[in-house]
Amino acid sequence: MPVTQPTQEQQLLDKLRPSRIVLPVLLGLSVVGFMFWRSYKPGDLAPLANASPLWLLVTLLVLVARDAGYVYRIRHISERVLSWRASLDVIMIWEFSSCILPSAVGGTSVAPFLLNKEGITLGKSLAYVMVTALLDNLYYVVMVPLVVWLAHEGLYPDENLNSGFMTTLKVAFGLSYVMVTAYSVLMLYALFINPLSVKRVLVRLFSLRILRRWRPKAYQHANEMVWASTQIRGNGAGYWLRAVLSTVFVWTARYLVIGCLIAAFVPTTPSEFTMMFARNITYKVILLVAITPGGAGIAEGAFPTFFGKFIGTPTMTNFIVLLYRIVTYYLYLVLGAVFLPRWITRVFGRRPEPGSLGL
Repeated sequence: MPVTQPTQEQQLLDKLRPSRIVLPVLLGLSVVGFMFWRSYKPGDLAPLANASPLWLLVTLLVLVARDAGYVYRIRHISERVLSWRASLDVIMIWEFSSCILPSAVGGTSVAPFLLNKEGITLGKSLAYVMVTALLDNLYYVVMVPLVVWLAHEGLYPDENLNSGFMTTLKVAFGLSYVMVTAYSVLMLYALFINPLSVKRVLVRLFSLRILRRWRPKAYQHANEMVWASTQIRGNGAGYWLRAVLSTVFVWTARYLVIGCLIAAFVPTTPSEFTMMFARNITYKVILLVAITPGGAGIAEGAFPTFFGKFIGTPTMTNFIVLLYRIVTYYLYLVLGAVFLPRWITRVFGRRPEPGSLGL
């Protein structure tokens, strides 16, 4: 009998089935549990009794503002084709996919399909996702020199790492910045100036023997850039200004969460708060190269190295990393499992069969 090829819908459901939650939850909680077991001493959690209600409220507001900013941004970038409800669904499932897929893949691989199923043409869906990716990269490109200037050597956790690993981290950080900058420049040129020339360069580059195995993907990506360029040209200055400002808003809020959480339990000076914001930039480099879903286990394990000096005891540090991952990671695993079946019902007009979602 001929083998039936899975449809796009089936492929999406396979990528996003809620049963994929199990592995990252087990990885993350196992690492935190081990850290608690190794470090706990009676009285270590005494600072919890003196938690600042104001900073806890600020943390909650920052989290809500971040998600509201993401919803606004995708609705604006999609030229308001998406309703507010559709924008919320897309963002929740996008975040969910980022949590259950390796960081290198992330939710960007799923996003065009989500937008396409919301009634946006495939060309425009790809264009809108590329715009968000470009703006996210440009935020990183602009912020890194700023935080380097603000934090200087304090950008790196040299108090907790040996010199060899410290050098490796600095090299990785530098390389990631160069690569993101180069890719951002390439995308800017391809989307706004000459996409066909970029396509020709990519095809020739990946025709080299050493890169030939990735030629089909490079060719596909080059075509997507050409399609995206035709879709987004002609948008006025107001469109780009709002897109840029909303990107600055959501990413700044994202990087503020750790500092707000720490300040809620530990007295924090303005300079320490600034240092925590800066270190979050280097912390994210570790997560970018993580091979586990959403960086599970790796994010928890690396957290004390980057932020432990601002907190105090290892046990309090472990508590804050657990709380941090609950509000920025585990929460979206739960929300995604709730939003995904509702989205499928609304978009495809039927409820998914229990087996198709891996339940």
